[in-house]
Amino acid sequence: YACPTCGISYPKIEPRVFSFNSPYGACPACNGLGTKQEFDIDLIIPDRERSIIEGAILPWKKGPRGYLMYYRSLLREFSRVMDFDLDVPFKKLPKRVQKEIIYGSDIYVWGKPFEGVIPHLGRLFRETKSDYLKQEITRFMSKSSCPECKGSRLKKESLFVLIEKKNIFDVTIMSIEQAHIFLSGLQLKGNEKIIAGNILKEILEKLKFCIDVGIGYLGLNRKSQTLSGGEAQRIKLATQIGSGLSSVIYVLDEPSIGLHKRDNDKLIESLNRLKNLGNTLIVVEHDETTILASDWIIDLGPKAGEGGGYVLYNGKFDSFIKESSSATAKYLRKELQIDVPAKRRPQSDKALIVKGAKEHNLKNIDVKFPLGVFICVSGVSGSGKSTLVEDILYRSLAHKLYSSKEKAGLCSQIKGVELIDKAIMVDQSPIGRTPRSNPATYVGVFTAIRDLFSRLPDSKIRGYKPGRFSFNVKGGRCETCQGDGLKKIEMHFLPTVYVPCEVCSGKRFNEATLEVKYKGFSISDVLDMSVTDALNLFDSIPKIKRSLLSLYDVGLGYIRLGQSATTLSGGEAQRIKLAAELCKKSTGKTIYILDEPTTGLHFDDVKKLLDVLQRLVDKGNTLVVIEHNLDVIKSCDYIIDLGPEGGDKGGKVVFSGPIEDIVKKDKSYTGQYLKELF
Repeated sequence: YACPTCGISYPKIEPRVFSFNSPYGACPACNGLGTKQEFDIDLIIPDRERSIIEGAILPWKKGPRGYLMYYRSLLREFSRVMDFDLDVPFKKLPKRVQKEIIYGSDIYVWGKPFEGVIPHLGRLFRETKSDYLKQEITRFMSKSSCPECKGSRLKKESLFVLIEKKNIFDVTIMSIEQAHIFLSGLQLKGNEKIIAGNILKEILEKLKFCIDVGIGYLGLNRKSQTLSGGEAQRIKLATQIGSGLSSVIYVLDEPSIGLHKRDNDKLIESLNRLKNLGNTLIVVEHDETTILASDWIIDLGPKAGEGGGYVLYNGKFDSFIKESSSATAKYLRKELQIDVPAKRRPQSDKALIVKGAKEHNLKNIDVKFPLGVFICVSGVSGSGKSTLVEDILYRSLAHKLYSSKEKAGLCSQIKGVELIDKAIMVDQSPIGRTPRSNPATYVGVFTAIRDLFSRLPDSKIRGYKPGRFSFNVKGGRCETCQGDGLKKIEMHFLPTVYVPCEVCSGKRFNEATLEVKYKGFSISDVLDMSVTDALNLFDSIPKIKRSLLSLYDVGLGYIRLGQSATTLSGGEAQRIKLAAELCKKSTGKTIYILDEPTTGLHFDDVKKLLDVLQRLVDKGNTLVVIEHNLDVIKSCDYIIDLGPEGGDKGGKVVFSGPIEDIVKKDKSYTGQYLKELF
């Protein structure tokens, strides 16, 4: 493998040459990562409308007093030498001045060349031994493609091996569907067919399985950490279908998450294929289509939490649909249902307008978000919904309103930001990462409960203040477990084990604190109560009742006030955040953004959730929801439908306007499914 003319020679071509995880194939410049972390000017100076005096340079805006005073004085001296005004918006400064402030200058200030922001941050990063400081500095860095391999992650020698004029990187940047079309079209002859025939057949089968479970829009080189839970689960499902195993029990937890109704039909076909191979499928699911396609039903209830845990039905589907005690059966036979709203909110002239959105697969689109209404963003999986709403809209608003350092997706501009005062993302991330975090502290009701306990006669006699009833403060808590109620036991090679504290038996407080009681209940008893029980106990105290009602209204009457945040599901965490928002005074100028809030919710829970969402909008706020659930979609005032397909075939606005009008749009899959409901 050598050229006598130019002298280039190649090692033997083998599989590891095409792997970026192997030193034989990885790009030496980035070690096969495909990216390099570099300082990002947009993160260092996020708002160029601000002047230097107003804090345009973010790294020199906050820090120790002496550090800030030094750099402010340095900039004043530099402005005097270079003759520019520190009060002028950064973008209006001369280009040369902007460049030298960022990258440094040969101009001497205080006896040495002016260092510049990026060289200064780079020097700090190299010299500091503080992990905290390094972490703070990396917030001003972003990943960019490796200049050597241009993001391919491979050596240039690996990229010179071609099939049909395409190297391995050209193939892996294709979507699964595109790769299937390309590889299906390969014309193999003679020895090529003998060598590659079986390999090609296996590759095509695996790609087809992925298309069948509705993830054909994903790029082959998509990083696993960027996949949603539903996408990761469907990749595993495609692997199992391809394995051809039989007599296996497969357990799936809500495989329909993140799937449009059209894609859901493909998923059910794939599940039936697994079943027909001789396997058993146990599926935990709330999706109506999936339930209707099943053979056997196990229905639990009748309520959640302590009100549940009973088997209401266990048998064939045909008999289940007639079951009178099951709320699920009642919704399936339409005895109970979520009604279409009697009237919609009128569309306001005030709006947020995203211009020229072109992040990922978005096709340079302009999108209008009218304010003061319930907006739903729909479309098939991979059509660009999360990119538009989360990466572009929310992050851009967070930049403007909160000076966020998270980089926003590409768009030319967003109009109308001055019309709102808050942008809140209500996602399914945990409300806390330690056992100390709980629903009562998150919604703020625990503060009011502690105040109540401190005003009781026993507390006044003993001089107890509200802090006495906090498990985060010394004095009232159990000092053996420091208020955790649990002792952490490290198991070295096994997962960490938590056991109840042997002194307080998990009550978190010392004996003296537990002697103070309200209507016979100690502070520990209150934390151990469900929201419903606590509502009955504090019915006569408006401040506490109001917060507890917000939790009850979002369908969380069954959770315990002191329940550890680590034991809450994503859907529960999201509804606790909604409850916290309901407790706050509304300005009527807030935009709330939710990504698939119905994940993990039963029909009855969806109904309660919709009531809460409508209440938020009734206060004059704007609600933007990314959703596939038709009951949520039919309840909105305004819809933005992206598509028409996923991946490269998506990223366009298929329809934008009042919800009733989408059914007239033949190209909209969402509109086709809504026709049946309207």
